[in-house]
Amino acid sequence: MCPDCEDFGRTVLLLGQLALYADMAGADLDFVDVVSPSLAVSLPEPPPGPFPDDSDPAEDS
Repeated sequence: MCPDCEDFGRTVLLLGQLALYADMAGADLDFVDVVSPSLAVSLPEPPPGPFPDDSDPAEDS
């Protein structure tokens, strides 16, 4: 697996785990509020393949 693919997958996994944690009773939502934007910003460009070539998330559908 390419290094960017591994980083992308790991970061997406962490964001998913953080979302699950945020839904738990007693979760520290201040922690979630601080960590989630940092993880999202650290996402590298998605590796080739997960999205169609003509897709542009910045465009309105």
